[in-house]
Amino acid sequence: MFPLDEIAHATDLPRDARSVLELTARSMFQLFAETVEGMLVVDRSGRVVWISEGYKQFLPGLGISQESDFVGHAVDEVVPNTLMREVIESGRAILVDLLTNKAGTFLVSRIPLRDPAGQIIGALGLVLMAHPESTMQPLMRKFARLQNELNDARKQLAEQRRPKYTFASFIGASPQVVEVKRQARRVAQTDSSVLLLGETGTGKELLAHAIHAASSRVGRPFIGVNIAAVPETLLEAEFFGVAPGAYTGADRRGRDGKFKLADGGTLFLDEIGDMPAALQAKLLRALQEQEIEPLGSNQVIKVDVRVIAATSRDLARLVSEGQFREDLYYRLNVVPIRLPALRERLGDLEALVEALENEVARRSGMPHREVTPDAFAVLRQHPWRGNIRELRNVLEQVMMLSDDLRLEARHFRRVLPHVPEAPAGVATEVAESDAEEADRTLPSVAAAPAPAAIKPLPEAIAELERQSIAAALAATGGNKLAASRLLGISRATLYDKLTQLGLAKA
Repeated sequence: MFPLDEIAHATDLPRDARSVLELTARSMFQLFAETVEGMLVVDRSGRVVWISEGYKQFLPGLGISQESDFVGHAVDEVVPNTLMREVIESGRAILVDLLTNKAGTFLVSRIPLRDPAGQIIGALGLVLMAHPESTMQPLMRKFARLQNELNDARKQLAEQRRPKYTFASFIGASPQVVEVKRQARRVAQTDSSVLLLGETGTGKELLAHAIHAASSRVGRPFIGVNIAAVPETLLEAEFFGVAPGAYTGADRRGRDGKFKLADGGTLFLDEIGDMPAALQAKLLRALQEQEIEPLGSNQVIKVDVRVIAATSRDLARLVSEGQFREDLYYRLNVVPIRLPALRERLGDLEALVEALENEVARRSGMPHREVTPDAFAVLRQHPWRGNIRELRNVLEQVMMLSDDLRLEARHFRRVLPHVPEAPAGVATEVAESDAEEADRTLPSVAAAPAPAAIKPLPEAIAELERQSIAAALAATGGNKLAASRLLGISRATLYDKLTQLGLAKA
């Protein structure tokens, strides 16, 4: 039996009382030794100083043949995955735990040992049950199920909070879109606040995701909150969290707010123009000081959050009317980026329709459709007050209402009845906004001069590509999607070729 010279005892008790306490400690130790599967004691440095007779049965499973190869060695060297050293350092017991290593799975308990002054002098480890997977099947199954559910929840949460889009997701090659992407890529390399301005449906949330994905915070959460969708009475709790038991009905464990969830990452505040005046001052303080105070708490929590705000409203006008704090406006408006409306970038209409058609077809399982030039003529005449969100809705409606593989003007007029009829012959001429530009910049096949002499192969290939592209565009009335299919290449490759050959629009 291991002597209990190091077990703490109370020196301020009468001698007979101390004797009873010492006897109780020895009796409990003896009881442990007789009832548990095995015991070991480590000293302050984590070195094994004693093991019980029962514990010796586990040595072969640990790859140890002699007791001398175990006792006297650091516990984490001879017992893989042990937490004995953690118990010594923290001074806190681990009463029930599962330990798994090459010797098997064990139900264990770990208890710190203290001297009369209360100082940690070592720890006691008990193997309560060997191989609990066979004797505690229901508990082990429940433990395994809960562990799997926890891992699944963590994966789903990580998926939900990572950026959904990149700059490649922001479709378009018009000058307006190119400038928006340039500004966004530039600001992504900083931690400055960004204010995204534009009509509803122009892609502000998508661009916010892209900025986060291109920033150094990409590995941290992207948390979005639509201010207009949260009741005013809940906004403060939504932003800053709730302390445990802050009010009647509040969760006893408290709840983290969006600022805390976004710590280290990006917080996207959509429809910032709808924020109530009472909350604007608290938001300003959180942005300036990078600290929050949960509802019902006196504790200040430091956070590191990059804010991207977005609005479809005229914030400057709201400031002048006294509906939005001027100091908060300047805090948010460090880098303003205005997203163009769809009617301002009709040159991107074809690329947008192609991308949206692919998305709708993939999600619905419907076949892919071809949109004809006269259909694009109808789409260009619509004002698109809902912008790209409206375009997607219209395209999905048309695809649902028709089984035709070619979507023509008549299909779109069913869902866009207010678009005026185009005069005869006009549809082809306006099939694409830059068709005339293409005619001016691309030489026709007939006009292509024959080489007077043999040219270098790369130059000859480039000239042949230029002529083929010109012929395809001429045959399709300038419709790049149809031209790319005629040439047997993707639309993206066609655009690349136009740029390489110096034939793209300026």
